[in-house]
Amino acid sequence: MAKFAKHVMVSAGVCYGGKGRLRFIPDKAKVNGKLYCEILLPRLVEDCKSLLPSSFIFQQDGAPANTAKLAQNWIAMNCSDFIGKKPPNSPDLNPVDYHVWGAMLERYKTFSTSRHFNPSQILLTSRRKSLQTICDDLPQNCINKASLSFIKRLPACVKA
Repeated sequence: MAKFAKHVMVSAGVCYGGKGRLRFIPDKAKVNGKLYCEILLPRLVEDCKSLLPSSFIFQQDGAPANTAKLAQNWIAMNCSDFIGKKPPNSPDLNPVDYHVWGAMLERYKTFSTSRHFNPSQILLTSRRKSLQTICDDLPQNCINKASLSFIKRLPACVKA
């Protein structure tokens, strides 16, 4: 999850060959295990099943809501395979974290300045539409490349 502008939090999933829709956190909501299990996880897993209907490995970061027992139990019941909590200080293994958010943020800055407005003054609905457009326009070949770099990151994670 990442913050792109005041009061906008978003979650998403990507894989080699595809990407899910952005999933926006309700305005001013506190992301805890309950919200994560009731709102985000079902939608994220739905995207996974749509992108990879035969099988997928669900992976998430180490945010407290993601590692909550409630969330871990939900994932165990709804995903045939998943990567649990990674060791502290290990390299990031999630292409969303090490590529997609940064690429989107750079495009958002360009998108914002090219239209001569201050992103903090845009209505939340417009921000969400802008972010979804930016995500939709991210080149899949870059996401594929980032997904493949996962393999190179594994030995460093095992070492950590």
